[in-house]
Amino acid sequence: QVHLVESGGGLVQPGGSLRLACEGSGTFFGNSDMRWYRQTPGKERELIAQISSAGIKNYAYSVKGRFTISRDNAKDSVYLQMDSLEPEDTAVYYCYARVPGTRGYLEVWGQGTMVTVSS
Repeated sequence: QVHLVESGGGLVQPGGSLRLACEGSGTFFGNSDMRWYRQTPGKERELIAQISSAGIKNYAYSVKGRFTISRDNAKDSVYLQMDSLEPEDTAVYYCYARVPGTRGYLEVWGQGTMVTVSS
C-alpha cells in the first residue's frame, strides 16, 4: 500500500509560523512530483506549492514569498514552511504525490491536516 501522512497542523496566531510535513511509504517518492493543496468548506481544492523531482518549485500567488516547499528524498518526505500566516490561510492542507510507474502515473493523497490561523 502506498500512503502519504501529513503532520504539523494546528492553531497559530496571525503572523506566526507552522511547518507541515508529509511522509510517504510503500514506494520510492524521490522521482515524484510532490505538491501541497489546501481546501476550505465550499471551495475547490487549491494547489499552493509544488516541487518537481529535480527540485524546481512553484507557488500560488496567494502564498508566494511566505511559504516554502522542500523535500528530503532520503526520507520520502516533503515539507511546507509557512510564515507570516494570515487568517485566510485557515484550511485543511493536503499532500499529493504523482508517482511515475511502468504503466503511467499513480496519484496519491494524504488524509489532510488542519491549519487554523486565529487570535
